[in-house]
Amino acid sequence: MRTIARLDIKNDFVIKGINFEGLRKIGKPVELSAKYYAEGVDELLLMDSVATLYSRENLFDIIKKITENIFIPVCVGGGIRSLKDIEMALNSGADKVAINSAIVKDISLLELARKNFGASNLVVSIEVKKNSNNWEIYVNNGRDKTGKSLLDWMNQIQEVGCGEILITSIDSDGTKKGLNIDLLSYVKNIKTSVPLIFSGGIGRIEHISEFIKIFPNEALAIGSAFHYDLIQIKEIKKLYDEKNNNS
Repeated sequence: MRTIARLDIKNDFVIKGINFEGLRKIGKPVELSAKYYAEGVDELLLMDSVATLYSRENLFDIIKKITENIFIPVCVGGGIRSLKDIEMALNSGADKVAINSAIVKDISLLELARKNFGASNLVVSIEVKKNSNNWEIYVNNGRDKTGKSLLDWMNQIQEVGCGEILITSIDSDGTKKGLNIDLLSYVKNIKTSVPLIFSGGIGRIEHISEFIKIFPNEALAIGSAFHYDLIQIKEIKKLYDEKNNNS
């Protein structure tokens, strides 16, 4: 079980909103990354929140600064549109790259990336929301529908090949009211062959206890709860230790 600090970044600031809206500045990415590293987080997830929407440059300069003194896996996403972008991210110090919009537009990018960089370096990022009775994939930071179902898309990307899948609940993101249990239960019934990361809704340590009951061995990417000091990383570590000792 991995605990991942998620930093959504706009320009030079870590930002956070609710359901991807109403974004407000939280702090500087280099400083917050160092803080979470010192507190014992397992990984960092850096997501450029506007790179895809406005075709801006990625976080390459920030990655270089962060990884100078941090020695845990770092994953970067947002605005990754080509093999060149992936190569630049990895050369900047990232260990993994998360891709969403570009492979929804053209899944051949995922296949090319796997052949060039290996599946272990690739995280497929999925933004999902329930419409009627269907879990639908969104792109461009939760703004645009794709018409693709979560089930079909997860099957498709696993068939092509990736190292991990990051699932973000648009409905729960930033709310701090708990994970989307309906979504977790749905994903639980999908056959998966790669590690999963869930994001969106964590606000209290009890929410993590609920998550462990459904997914005892998967990862959580946490943003608001860390940024607002609602949960301490050491609390999560203690919870996981207790779970392991009781297993």
